[in-house]
Amino acid sequence: MARSVTILGAGLVGSLLAVILRKKGYEVNVYERRPDMRSNIISAGKSINLAMSARGWKGLEIAGLRNELEEIAIPMFGRSLHQADGSAAFQQYGKNNEAIYSVSRGELNRKLMTLAEQEGAAIHFEHRCAKVDVNDNVCHFQTADGVEKTVQADLLFGADGAFSALRAAYVQMDRVNAGHIYLEHGYKELCIPPFEDGTMRMEKNALHIWPRKNFMLIALPNTDGTFTCTLFLPFEGAISFEALKTEADVMQFFKTHFPDAVPLIPTLIEDFFSNPTSSLITTQIKPWHFQDKNALIGDAAHAIVPFYGQGMNAGFEDCSVLFELMEQYGDDWATIFKHYDVMRKPNGDAVRELALTNFVEMRDKVSEPAFLERKKIEKELGKEYPTQFISVYEMVSFSHIPYDTALKCIQAQNQLLDTIMSKGNYFENKSNNEFKSSLDTWVSAYHESVKQLDFGK
Repeated sequence: MARSVTILGAGLVGSLLAVILRKKGYEVNVYERRPDMRSNIISAGKSINLAMSARGWKGLEIAGLRNELEEIAIPMFGRSLHQADGSAAFQQYGKNNEAIYSVSRGELNRKLMTLAEQEGAAIHFEHRCAKVDVNDNVCHFQTADGVEKTVQADLLFGADGAFSALRAAYVQMDRVNAGHIYLEHGYKELCIPPFEDGTMRMEKNALHIWPRKNFMLIALPNTDGTFTCTLFLPFEGAISFEALKTEADVMQFFKTHFPDAVPLIPTLIEDFFSNPTSSLITTQIKPWHFQDKNALIGDAAHAIVPFYGQGMNAGFEDCSVLFELMEQYGDDWATIFKHYDVMRKPNGDAVRELALTNFVEMRDKVSEPAFLERKKIEKELGKEYPTQFISVYEMVSFSHIPYDTALKCIQAQNQLLDTIMSKGNYFENKSNNEFKSSLDTWVSAYHESVKQLDFGK
């Protein structure tokens, strides 16, 4: 007889996990601290649109939701870079017209909750988990009206985010290593509405970035014609949220650093002062499970910053891996959790590093001509040497190659590209036979240096 499952958190990962476990025949109860977002208006200002990529789509395929979500997902084929001098440049993501997809977090979460209930899971809203007794698998909840209750879990998953109650209980245990780091930057959500006729104010199929070295503005498209716009800025310093105290301060800041964005955001001042300034946290913990009783998943195991668009994708991949382990090991949860921890912990650590690295790339490097040239060369190498070279970005966004493998390839790829660019203009040189022969040698050497790594599927 299949074990019953208790899941803390009905967010994206918790809801997807509930669907997968129900499909495998488990009794599933999900406890969520918030009210039901399908019947309550959730305040704006903290959403950061999702960028769905290959790993996320795989999780939705298992749940049977991919086709439905594709109808409301907007493909973004590259970055549209809005430079400080008013110029713009487009940087394509993939070499074969691949895209990442802008998806509404709220819409996806509502669909996953509904599907979980349709599959037979019970979701208990307004149940805040105050603490977990890990050894006994007992969860202590407080309801919205102050009632305290306990739940004896059989199999327990903490899918309740960076401040997970189960994670907090793990931290108190012996031989658990854990930590968290807040970025010095925070974020604030703004909105770019459509024109009066409903048309979008910018290119629809792109992720828009205004890179300004230590800070940036980004915008992702929505199906209603709006763009969700997010300002990433240090909390403190000369250029910071702290320095923007008045309406005049805010308007002057935007006119100075994002002049082309000012006409796009008619509610700039209203949005800026009514929406919260939110923090960014990364976490790590080891182990991710306890015996055959409970485990962490999604942000509870590996909260990351949003700059690679991989937070949800990584959490959905956790679910996909668990599904595959259940297919392989049935109800042997001691074995499942052991393999899950070994397989996912290194990748959770790696995607955290990749996301932090990509923050520097997005806010700083993308404005440099040499960086744009480097990205063009990456694409050409992928086309000319498809069995020997795939860029780290494409590994992360368009494949199921482990994050840990992608991270390990960065240094070798940097060395290869540094060598190529040190010889001058690649696109002029590649017609030269001597250069082409050297290029073959360099790429072959790169391939030899990384081919012992696990490139997955």
